[in-house]
Amino acid sequence: MTIRLTVAGRDLTATPADGAAARDFLALLPLTLTLDDFHGIEKVADLPSRLSTAGEPDGTTGDAGDLMYYAPWGNLAIFYRDFGHAPGLVRLGAFDDADAAAVLGALDGPTEVTISVVD
Repeated sequence: MTIRLTVAGRDLTATPADGAAARDFLALLPLTLTLDDFHGIEKVADLPSRLSTAGEPDGTTGDAGDLMYYAPWGNLAIFYRDFGHAPGLVRLGAFDDADAAAVLGALDGPTEVTISVVD
């Protein structure tokens, strides 16, 4: 299974993680969300519902190219720069495309993204 993000005329693919949060995220797809920049490190968007964190670690490190869930706020976080360890951060997957982080980092202002599953 592959996750496809369509943003700014580009299709980016990601491989989902194997955990409760990732399974809940996949069950929400397809989604169209608005990405906003957060501190020059990540793009964030509100999700329509919270994801399960059962069995997930209490936190992790966000690396450029990671799809994450920030449990305290219930939002999607897509990292385009490396970030240190954060409590409440849960991995949903990672981009397959080497240039995905650069594409996301170059987005200017709020940007619509469509996220779907490709079998």
